[in-house]
Amino acid sequence: MKFRGVRGATTAEGNSAEAILLATRELLEALVSQNDIEEDDVASIIFTTTPDLTAAFPARAARDFGWRRTALMGAQEMDVPDGIRFAIRILIHWNTSKSLDEIVHVYMREAMVLRPDLYPDNKIIVEKKHEENS
Repeated sequence: MKFRGVRGATTAEGNSAEAILLATRELLEALVSQNDIEEDDVASIIFTTTPDLTAAFPARAARDFGWRRTALMGAQEMDVPDGIRFAIRILIHWNTSKSLDEIVHVYMREAMVLRPDLYPDNKIIVEKKHEENS
C-alpha cells in the first residue's frame, strides 16, 4: 500500500452550522464512496474553509458521519480577492493500493471552478439539483 491524498471541495449555501455541516457531509460521503475509503485506512483529514464560514467546524461532519478515531484538523484558507465564497475543502490522507490515476477527486457546487483541468477525465462529481420550494 501507498500513502495517498484525495482532495475535494464544495460550497455551503451560507454561513450557518446547518449549511456548513450539510455541504461537508455531502462532500465527505462522495469522497468515501467514489474512492472506497474506509476509516481504518485513513491517517488524517484536513478541512479548510474560506474566511466567510465561521458558524461551525466542518470536522464535526466527519464525527457525525461516525469517524471518531481519525485525526481531524481544521484551518482557514487565505482571503483571496475574487475567490469563491463559502468554500469548504477536504484533504484525506489514506493508505491505499490505488494508483494516482485511480483516485477520484471530488469538486461540487460552485467549487467545480477550482479544478477545470479535471473535467476531461470525468473526475468531478456534479452536484444534484436541489428542488426549489414553490
